[in-house]
Amino acid sequence: MGTFLLIGMGGFLGAIMRYLLSDYVQNWSKISDFPIGTLVVNLVGCLLIGALAQLAEIRDIFTPETSSLIFLGFLGAFTTFSTFSSDSFNLFREGNNLLFYLNIGASVIFGLFAVWLGRTLVSLVSA
Repeated sequence: MGTFLLIGMGGFLGAIMRYLLSDYVQNWSKISDFPIGTLVVNLVGCLLIGALAQLAEIRDIFTPETSSLIFLGFLGAFTTFSTFSSDSFNLFREGNNLLFYLNIGASVIFGLFAVWLGRTLVSLVSA
């Protein structure tokens, strides 16, 4: 039961942070046709999961409970792949083909790069 509560607490915080960051970036950018807020949240989430996963592997610093809180709860709710999929579908449905492909390409390519960067940065700092 304790693990479920930790995941729930992490999810609560992750969802709030997702909303705040996505909304802030979307409003700051003044871009209305492209889901830049979702893209930024996905990239930040990929960077965080890459860095924290690398720390977990090389330093073994997370207990199972902490891993549940961070990875399943916080990052699971913070990263917005389901929102990304919905935004992409809506762009496609509305006939915004260029933005549809741009959103998918940027999210996948830069997301993979951000995971690699997070892992690399942690490896360099902890070497």
